[in-house]
Amino acid sequence: MTTQQLVLTIITILVVMGAILGACAYLVFIERKIAAYVQDRIGPNRVGPKGLLQPIADGLKFLFKEDIIPAHVDKVLFLAAPAIAVTTALLAFAVVPFGPTEPDAYQFVIAPRVDIGIVFVFAVTSLTVYAIILGGWSSNNKYSFIGGLRSSAQLVSYEIPMGMSVLGVILLTGSLSLERIIDHQVAGGWNIWFQPVGFLLFLTAAFAECNRLPFDLPEAEQELVGGYHTEYSALKFGMFFLGEYAHVITTSFLLSILFFGGWHFPWIAEHDSYAVVKVVVILVKVTAFILFYMLVRWTIPRFRFDQLMGLAWKVLIPLALANLLCVMVIKQLVASFGLSRAWLWVLLPVSLLLFVGAAVPAVLWSSRGRRVAVTASGDERVAAVAR
Repeated sequence: MTTQQLVLTIITILVVMGAILGACAYLVFIERKIAAYVQDRIGPNRVGPKGLLQPIADGLKFLFKEDIIPAHVDKVLFLAAPAIAVTTALLAFAVVPFGPTEPDAYQFVIAPRVDIGIVFVFAVTSLTVYAIILGGWSSNNKYSFIGGLRSSAQLVSYEIPMGMSVLGVILLTGSLSLERIIDHQVAGGWNIWFQPVGFLLFLTAAFAECNRLPFDLPEAEQELVGGYHTEYSALKFGMFFLGEYAHVITTSFLLSILFFGGWHFPWIAEHDSYAVVKVVVILVKVTAFILFYMLVRWTIPRFRFDQLMGLAWKVLIPLALANLLCVMVIKQLVASFGLSRAWLWVLLPVSLLLFVGAAVPAVLWSSRGRRVAVTASGDERVAAVAR
């Protein structure tokens, strides 16, 4: 690596890290505004014009708030947990391209041409579970410990369908590199048209991996006081918060890159378009996914823990296996008979039929369960009256 490349890499790291940290601060403000809009109220509007300085005030509050470490905790692990949460969330962004990565131009990625980019992201983000386990266990608090246990079970369970949902994209592309996945979509169409079920599986698992409603069981304060971070305060709690929002940004980038062409948009951002246009396009896609995350929070109620785990093991994993099998069979048929790439469009109706075939039995089963529950409660009422 030349001196110029080293300087450009350091500048890119500083700019990206600063942008992520600033974005996390103002995403909290935007989420509070969206919550206020959904609930028909005003939201933060006191600090600065239109409340725009509220994130700065919140950040200063975290910095100057008294930093309490309870006497009964394991101090080393207690301090390591929030550091791991932030480090893993930010490190995953190293291979995520936020713009074009042509060899003869500026590389809009910290670590360009990493052939195992998607594997690196999954490997790093999976380490987040250690932050949650260590935070819950080192607190030496029963509420925190229970929160850490069920949080780790949730994250480990949903990593499986998330990884399997991407295998179809990898098979179609023939590469683990995020940059090549984008180039493949520019040439042959976005993966959302070939893998709609894979997109839905990845999106659902991403909600669970980011601890977002309706899968925010790690922080279900109604049942667990505060979850695995009950004993944390001040800047240490803010680091958990920062890691969660950074993870939201990372998964939004992955959704845009894996299924919606990354920086590509027909007739607007093509290979010969300006780099600024490509960066704006991918940032607009990422922003749309982040806003979707926030709207869902105020739309769908929280799952029970048994429903959460049942959805992963009984629905998402079998559906991901069936989807992967369909991709393997169709791609092998296309390759065996020497058919053109256009035959891969068969994946769209097959994927939709697969989704409908999985959804109808699930709806019928759930409605039957509700009828059984209502009948049982009615029988109990009749028995109580008789007594």
